[in-house]
Amino acid sequence: MRNADKAEVAWDSEKKLWRVRIQIGEEVIKRPAGKTPADAADDALRSLAVELAADEGYGLDRAQVTITR
Repeated sequence: MRNADKAEVAWDSEKKLWRVRIQIGEEVIKRPAGKTPADAADDALRSLAVELAADEGYGLDRAQVTITR
């Protein structure tokens, strides 16, 4: 399994959902997280990013996840 470089979880106020952006070198994977509440805890959002990266076949260190509210 390849490792992702980093990920960003950001709130999309227009669509009222979290968006996860996973970066692997020059490749970027973007996924919505529609069922996650707006007031979700940082730990839950980091876990979400790690889970989505794993679904795509990438490992991701929780320390490499940034959250933008």
